[in-house]
Amino acid sequence: MTGTLTGLPFVSAAELRERVGPRRAFELIERALLDGFDPAGDPARSHTDAGDGHLLLMPSTLGDWVGVKVASVSPDNPARDLPRIQAVYMLMDARTLTPRLLVDGVTLTSLRTPATSAVAADRLAAPAASRLVVFGSGPQAVEHAVAVAGIRELTSVRMVGRTPHKVAAAVQELTGRGVPAEAGTVADVTEADIVVCATSAKDPLFDGSLIKDGACVVAMGSHEPDRRELDAALMGRSLVVVEESGAALRECGDVVLAIGEGALTEADLVGLAPLVRGEVTRRTDRPNVFKGSGMSWEDLAVAVGVAPVD
Repeated sequence: MTGTLTGLPFVSAAELRERVGPRRAFELIERALLDGFDPAGDPARSHTDAGDGHLLLMPSTLGDWVGVKVASVSPDNPARDLPRIQAVYMLMDARTLTPRLLVDGVTLTSLRTPATSAVAADRLAAPAASRLVVFGSGPQAVEHAVAVAGIRELTSVRMVGRTPHKVAAAVQELTGRGVPAEAGTVADVTEADIVVCATSAKDPLFDGSLIKDGACVVAMGSHEPDRRELDAALMGRSLVVVEESGAALRECGDVVLAIGEGALTEADLVGLAPLVRGEVTRRTDRPNVFKGSGMSWEDLAVAVGVAPVD
């Protein structure tokens, strides 16, 4: 451990990345589902107003471990040169509920979200998929490109964003991390094998009819029921995989709005666990969509990777 915080060992961002990189995070998420964990039993994320923003509380239990992430969202922080979102994770043993360590919550999120997406995309993308388009230029866009590069041999990575200098920075970071990339355009989705949407968009990012059959689309940019990155037409003609249907119906605007517009039904939704366990397979006659919002069990599954060994 790299120190203590309030008397508990604290795993810093640097140590977490050293001990649990993208591949290990992928394996930890996958293993939790292969071992029989049911995401439907995970507690719902709770929100509460606090100060000039709000808090998100995300508890979960997984085998011998219990954990909770406390994330703060302060919209005015960027003007103060502070992060808009900050977080810390507490890991406890399930038998006594004794706190065992604290983990940098922002870095934990940056590992577990793309790992979950990659676990889904590994099943939903064609084995020979090689062309990736990523919408977004922030940390999650970059980390998703790295995660996808870990499951497929990519020949093309295109980054699409609204702000050219931010796209250029993302391209530079990816290239420096061994994932050659370049700036792209919305039109690139027509030839894409995998499309990742990692934005704060409120409305669809592209015309869903541009996505070819057999392609994989990952949307993870929001967990709000009135925001979406994908249009109803794409959702309606796709195999739609979600982390868990209850969470999707509460938080995933891509799902909620498509159902409201009559393009999709609750019965159409497929859970991530059945996909991972091979009970459902990708389609070649339609697109394959994974809509993720981030669930508490994912944080815990990755945090277990730095759990103390007695």
